[in-house]
Amino acid sequence: MQALHIIKIGGNVIDNSENLHRFLKDFTALEGFKILVHGGGKVATQISESMGIEAKLVDGRRITDIDTLRVVTMVYGGLINKNVVAQLQRYGNNAIGLTGADGDFIRAKRRPVKTIDYGFAGDLFDGSINPKNVSKLLDGGFIPVFCALTHDGEGQLLNTNADTIASALAVALSKLYETTLIYCFEKKGVLQDINDEDSLIRDINPERYERLKKEKIIHSGMLPKLNNAFTAISCGVKAVIIGHSDDLGQLKEKEGFGTRLSK
Repeated sequence: MQALHIIKIGGNVIDNSENLHRFLKDFTALEGFKILVHGGGKVATQISESMGIEAKLVDGRRITDIDTLRVVTMVYGGLINKNVVAQLQRYGNNAIGLTGADGDFIRAKRRPVKTIDYGFAGDLFDGSINPKNVSKLLDGGFIPVFCALTHDGEGQLLNTNADTIASALAVALSKLYETTLIYCFEKKGVLQDINDEDSLIRDINPERYERLKKEKIIHSGMLPKLNNAFTAISCGVKAVIIGHSDDLGQLKEKEGFGTRLSK
């Protein structure tokens, strides 16, 4: 199997042009097949406010009403996605910017209303990803750049969590490639002490993960990310790596990059 890196970037990269350029240079240096997934950073909120549309969040999740959907479609699928693609072309990558609707790559279901109506938020399901269509792009020499938009197959765009998209792509494509999923965020990785950047935990397997949870070293916001990571590994992904975008260039070095999660 050929190697594939799927990398998800967040607001700390998207919202800072210097960080973005540094990251894209390191991304360019990665050999083999690769896919980039991005969210919207703070840009969607800023543009919403400039248009008089209040950004509504519940527990960090965006309520996607129809006005908000229009904004995120413009910002995620247009402004951010095309800027990233243009910069990748600048560095010699034949990138192609995509939503899940393009090529029917990613379908989702509108999130059902329980206690909260999240509007046009999309949840993925088994079979959401069309790996054969994505593979055609990779084999054709393209670098797909996916934003956080999917579709329901009935003509409706949906706002979908970018972390979840990256994980689903990795699982689906692991049947065709030796897939490594990389989450770039604002820390060097999983830290023994959240206030000490030098306390990086280099490797975590499922047994160590259970110990770290019991010792309360890993808790709150990191739990969903790591739970999803180990689920992806159990479904065929070779490894999941979590680290700071500035350090991606260290991926090939002996000590490596960030925290590596594996079997």
